[in-house]
Amino acid sequence: MERKIKVIILLLIVLVVAGVATHLFLSPSTVESQGSKNMTDMINRSVEVPASVGNVVATSPPMTTVLYMIAPDKLKAVNFEWTDDELKYVPSQYANYPNVGGWYGTQDGSYEEFIATEPDVIIESIDEGGDGDASTVEERQNKFGTIPVIAVKDTTNIEKIGESILFMGEVVGAEDNANKLNDFNNKYLDIVHDKASKLSDSDKKTVYYAQGDDGLQTNPSHSTHGQLIDLVGGVNVADAAGQGNTTNGVQVSMEQVISWNPEVIITTDPEFYASVYSDSNWGKIDAVKNHQVYLSPQSPFKWFDRPVGANMIIGVPWTAKVIYPDQYKDIDMVGATKEFYGNYYHIDLSDNDAKQLLLDSGLKESNL
Repeated sequence: MERKIKVIILLLIVLVVAGVATHLFLSPSTVESQGSKNMTDMINRSVEVPASVGNVVATSPPMTTVLYMIAPDKLKAVNFEWTDDELKYVPSQYANYPNVGGWYGTQDGSYEEFIATEPDVIIESIDEGGDGDASTVEERQNKFGTIPVIAVKDTTNIEKIGESILFMGEVVGAEDNANKLNDFNNKYLDIVHDKASKLSDSDKKTVYYAQGDDGLQTNPSHSTHGQLIDLVGGVNVADAAGQGNTTNGVQVSMEQVISWNPEVIITTDPEFYASVYSDSNWGKIDAVKNHQVYLSPQSPFKWFDRPVGANMIIGVPWTAKVIYPDQYKDIDMVGATKEFYGNYYHIDLSDNDAKQLLLDSGLKESNL
């Protein structure tokens, strides 16, 4: 009997030791996930966050777009409604995120709805300077209580977006995806920086960004909304209206656009694109006469604008092809589109799917 008791005690000791060893050596991520860590956000606030972030929401579409690209399974809500056409390019498992609004153009965010998604962290965007938004971040933190709010520099400048992408990757544990997205962006930024720097003034094409269903709203040079024109070395004709260096759209007249006579027109409005070639007034403009009007691909996010953010990364090579097709023959837009959609929109396109997206935008087949 005494021997039997000793055997049982020995077995219990072995089981305890084995359990401790497993806890310490075989499942470190489990141990870590039960704790927290301190993180310094992008306005130098020290924020205590879960050691492993499982759920995340953001307060504005540009931030949400990045999270969708790098960590769609951790994203728990969006700040917009996808259209039926956009949903054709959204995998079914991501098609039903709740729309909780946010604090950007419409200021329609609901703190209660944000909290109901049970996020581990909330991403709040700040301007590049940062200091001006510190009070807003603190207001959010007070309203969200114990849910940590992390300030991230805004992602509206395509040339400065990398730092924020990498930081968000660190926050949500998606460093590999963030690095790949940043590398994709840098690849095409390097190409267009090089080629744009070599354009002479006489080689630069004049471009008009047509907004609205009548095409008579626009954004001038240095606007975040028309930044891809500047980036690839196009000359934004709207600067002639004296509206430079603003993010606000401007209303123009048909007579003004005719007098500018742009060589290329880019739009994000399908209604305008559908009617421009049959409109006699627009027909007076060289871009229309020469079939140089282009519609930004729309789904699941626009490539050129609205929102301004990581969705424009694929718009960099597209805009370069639109304005300067001869200089960018070496870019394979079909391949770039398939890579971007597969890796960051989580949907695989066939060659024909990608080609059709590009042809529908106005690109010629010889320029894909």
